[in-house]
Amino acid sequence: MDNVLIVVDDLEAVKAFFIELGLKLEGQTTVEGPAVGSLIGLGDVRSTIAMLRTPDGQGIELDKFHTPDAVRFGPVDAPVNTLGLRRIMFAVVGIDAVVARMQAHGAELIGRMQYETSYRLAYLRGPEGIIVGLAEQFFSANS
Repeated sequence: MDNVLIVVDDLEAVKAFFIELGLKLEGQTTVEGPAVGSLIGLGDVRSTIAMLRTPDGQGIELDKFHTPDAVRFGPVDAPVNTLGLRRIMFAVVGIDAVVARMQAHGAELIGRMQYETSYRLAYLRGPEGIIVGLAEQFFSANS
């Protein structure tokens, strides 16, 4: 996988959220013109994109459309069982500290749980209703 695209309205807020989570801004630019429109199936396209990377190199592309306007499909706080891409999950170390840091940055804790003796999980809702999952894997002395 190279990246996942998230279309956003407030590029700066969402970018700051993912940077706080530990992603690095790889670059940001504005794209427009017939070639871009032809690629994505829209006319008169102008958008600003920011590419972020996880420490292991996976990408998240944030896209703020200036023209045509982005279309909101459903409520911002759609539940996790809404059809379509609903969350991105990241492997973390020190899940409690990450949750606290993200809450201080404005994220809402949806819930947490421990899965047997292998994982601790947490779901957070960030800017624009984006749901982020956090997974901390436990390693036993036998592994």
